[in-house]
Amino acid sequence: MNISGNTIFIPGSTSGIGLALALELRAKGNTVIVGGRRADLLDRIAAENPGIDTVQIDTTDPASVESAAKQVLARHPDLNVLVAMAGIMRTEDWHRPEAFLATAEAVVTTNVLGPVRLIAAFVEHLQTRPDATIVTVSSGLAFAPLKVTPSYNASKAAIHMLSESIRLQLADTTVKVVELQPPAVRTALLPGQEKSEFAMPLDDFVAEVVALLESDPDATEIQVERVKFLRYGEARGDYAHVVETLNTLDPN
Repeated sequence: MNISGNTIFIPGSTSGIGLALALELRAKGNTVIVGGRRADLLDRIAAENPGIDTVQIDTTDPASVESAAKQVLARHPDLNVLVAMAGIMRTEDWHRPEAFLATAEAVVTTNVLGPVRLIAAFVEHLQTRPDATIVTVSSGLAFAPLKVTPSYNASKAAIHMLSESIRLQLADTTVKVVELQPPAVRTALLPGQEKSEFAMPLDDFVAEVVALLESDPDATEIQVERVKFLRYGEARGDYAHVVETLNTLDPN
């Protein structure tokens, strides 16, 4: 995707990677619409960042997705980029169903059904634009598992394969599919991660992502250097070492 001149909707961008990316893309000359569940956070973002539009959306609720899509397209008929950013990460213990089942269902609903619903709501419109992009968000954990977050790992592996598949299907349209693959980043995705020495500083991550988009507008996977240890373990032949290393590090 081009780094400027777009109209971009980013659901799940009231904090963390989503908000930082929204602000950076706005600074690069894009029209940006921030989406999120909490009206108070959306109001604050709009007040602090004139020119950024906001829409309330809960991607776990199909009716909310449908309503938000109508609002976005009514106000921004030139929308050409959707960034499916919303996601949650939870630790689980799979020894007992009461320690994982409800959490697993919530993770899958948010991380898999959420992006599916978003793409369904916008894909027909995006095909009418001369140059459009769907940005999915997977994770380095799609390629190497962190043992305490099984459903998160699985949900991001699903997003990776979904991205690969719909890229093939949409190859006959004007819509590109780009997969963003973050490593651990200093956000509140997990308790303590904001201060983790193991995680990549948020500003550094977003700066590298934007630089990658600028240098290669045709990229299909956006990978900062730090995620490649996880992404390519199997291809390098050191997958077992990657998994062992990942699961002996203290993420906090």
